[in-house]
Amino acid sequence: MTNSPKFIFVTGGVMSGLGKGIVASSIAKLLQLCGLKVTCIKIDPYLNYDAGTMNPLTHGEVFVTDDGGECDMDIGNYERFLNISLKSSHNLTAGRIFSNVIELERQGKYLGQCVQIIPHITDEIKKQLRKLSSEENLDLLVVECGGTVGDIESLPFLEALRQMELEDGYTNTFFVHVTLAPVLDTVGEQKTKPTQHSVQELRRIGIQPDLLAVRCKTPLTKETIRKISLFASIPMDCVMSSHDAPSIYSVPEILYDQGITTVISKSLNLKLTPRILKWNKIANSFLKFNGSVKIGIIGKYVDLKDSYVSVSQALLHAGAKFGKEIVIDWIDSERFEFHRSNKNNAKTSTKIFDCLSEYDGILVPGGFGSRGSEGIISSCNFARVNNVPFLGICFGFQLAIVEFARNVCKLIGANSTEINSEANNPVVLYMPEQKQVKAMGGTMRLGLHNIHIKSGSFASKIYRKNIVQKRHRHRYEFNQEYRNLIEENGMKFTGSSDEGKRIEILEIPFHKFYLGIQYHGEFHSRPGFPEPAFENFIKATLEGKNLTESLS
Repeated sequence: MTNSPKFIFVTGGVMSGLGKGIVASSIAKLLQLCGLKVTCIKIDPYLNYDAGTMNPLTHGEVFVTDDGGECDMDIGNYERFLNISLKSSHNLTAGRIFSNVIELERQGKYLGQCVQIIPHITDEIKKQLRKLSSEENLDLLVVECGGTVGDIESLPFLEALRQMELEDGYTNTFFVHVTLAPVLDTVGEQKTKPTQHSVQELRRIGIQPDLLAVRCKTPLTKETIRKISLFASIPMDCVMSSHDAPSIYSVPEILYDQGITTVISKSLNLKLTPRILKWNKIANSFLKFNGSVKIGIIGKYVDLKDSYVSVSQALLHAGAKFGKEIVIDWIDSERFEFHRSNKNNAKTSTKIFDCLSEYDGILVPGGFGSRGSEGIISSCNFARVNNVPFLGICFGFQLAIVEFARNVCKLIGANSTEINSEANNPVVLYMPEQKQVKAMGGTMRLGLHNIHIKSGSFASKIYRKNIVQKRHRHRYEFNQEYRNLIEENGMKFTGSSDEGKRIEILEIPFHKFYLGIQYHGEFHSRPGFPEPAFENFIKATLEGKNLTESLS
């Protein structure tokens, strides 16, 4: 629709965690609703090549793309809002940029030049942004710049964006700056100084924002808008309230109602008329409920909810379909660790029952390492024995097998070799091709794989097809030497990949709902289109019927 690609740059100030990703996703969604071909890219200033080796407790979830990219969690926001699948190229890190430049220098591509931040690093940043826009034939690319204005590591990226405004022209570039207007309890008024100073810092770099999205608890008052407009030298209609909302999916409408598409259309010479009602129908499904479902998530990284953001969003998507509010309790699996003495074991069993008996469903997400693993195994046992709907993902899938092998098949010392490399019965073990791998980053079994589902199984009724494509991120797998024994005792393996080499799905017939998936179904869930495993998990918590009845 446009003669040349246009760019919207989203920057952040004051502090991290203001929701730049949601603002960027919301703007992109509104433009998509206008009929534009639009997508998002996240540029991160850290020197990691990608997010693959980063601790989820400090950085949040590692989101996996179809092509196996281990990316920042905001890539998941983009996919969910835009209902599209992105590639690893949509997460550009300083590590990648510097690697590219150094490789070119080693090849002699700079012809003896002294390689510097400016122009070589900034040129590489601009090159990658324009390359993505060209390859995907975009009308508009929304670029979210990670970090906070004023951070040293962000400067090369901000400089590159400043240069793009000069080179591409003011009608092809638009800057959105996300700031904060806090309210101090002792004063009770919205404070504008943080936003003023943040804008001043951005202008000192050479960037004048075209629009401010100001994070606040309640909508900005007219006086606050007037004051910000005056001191930030930005028109009042370009100062927009990004206040707390009952759902992140309400943010596009909040911005639309304040005229954001009108402001963007004037600046970029576009005719924008978003079909906002189409999106509002989906967004409103997250606001009106006729009851609730209480889910206990037992995991290793629950101290930071962003560690499992795709899981929680997938549950919300499923709940919205049934008109149910999803109430999530985050439970550290170490709470349920057993000890050596029988006395302590009895206390732990009582603790597990007292804690988990209040939940309509139990979910165990992905994870790595031995810490808290016994607590997860205990949770799997509780769900199985007490007929509580259960969904295990990746690590949860593997430890559900360990629990069943120990307590039903009576395999003494059954375990995953990730937890105990000398296990007597290694029902989960290191994938053979991983044994030669030395590097940590980008070496797991990653990305999209075809999964063949057994006809007539519960899984086939969930997915309603024989082959599905799902994303993976793991190094360990089920040891099929134990398959016959485990299936003889009642657990069924109904999904496989790589010509049957790898087991992908487990289920227990006649349980209300007991499903384990090796893949990460949460990465494919979308508002309005919940991932089937999550949808049927929530359905099972509502029905109280056995497995056969609930899908008949």
